Amino acid sequence: MPLPVVLLILLAAFLHASWNALLRNGVDRLWSMTVMCLAVAVASLAGTPWLPVPLPASWPYGVLSALLHVGYNLFLVRSYRSGELGQTYPIARGSSPLLVTLGAALLAGETPGPQALLGIGLVSGGIIALAFRGRRVALPGLRYALGTGCFIAAYSVVDGLGVRLSGNPMAYTAWMCAGWGLLMPAVFMAWRGPRALWQPPASAATFATAFAGGLVSLLAYGIVIQAMALAPMGAVSALRETSVLFAAIIGRLFLGETLSWPRVLACAAIAAGTVLIG
Repeated sequence: MPLPVVLLILLAAFLHASWNALLRNGVDRLWSMTVMCLAVAVASLAGTPWLPVPLPASWPYGVLSALLHVGYNLFLVRSYRSGELGQTYPIARGSSPLLVTLGAALLAGETPGPQALLGIGLVSGGIIALAFRGRRVALPGLRYALGTGCFIAAYSVVDGLGVRLSGNPMAYTAWMCAGWGLLMPAVFMAWRGPRALWQPPASAATFATAFAGGLVSLLAYGIVIQAMALAPMGAVSALRETSVLFAAIIGRLFLGETLSWPRVLACAAIAAGTVLIG
């Protein structure tokens, strides 16, 4: 893989970890996530006039992906309620390639090779090291972090199928993100009421911060799509998961989280494992 592409993917990984840190540090994480999704919708809709409409065969996949993304949002918000960024984020991100690989073996008969098996072992070991301290679970929201990983794996597979049927990957991405971005505010307003969305929990500046976080998340996703046009998709997706290392560092520098050597080694194992799986 060319070095410029590698650096591009690493930039996307850093941006992805950054917006997760912003969400983790928010006063009202559900509200912050909803505003982020609103920003994704606005930016995506702004790009649709310059893109063709995806082929009809891909529409059911786009709708299903939008629903799965909302589930991912809700589980991610819930997991950050009880877990630190440097612990929850690697479990959620690291478990998704593991689940995709295992699901492909069970449902599609794709037997992992020795390299993928080694990657699965590293990911599993890293997740166990992060989730447990001795014989006790060290992460109260472990089921939500793993649930987040399940949603990531599910929408990744659905989007992979939908993009191939769309006729235009960028158009599929724009319309899917627009649908997802509009659906999340609808869920939020049904839950808390319409007025709650326009009343920031602290100040108007928090709305601007969350909105900017949504644009950052969309930029990170766009960079990954561009990289996939220049390099193998599996390698790009796996290299992106090195964001777990960025999350650990950001959590230590800006959120005051503990960054012990065992946690660093666990994050490094998850990152290395995802690259091998890819």
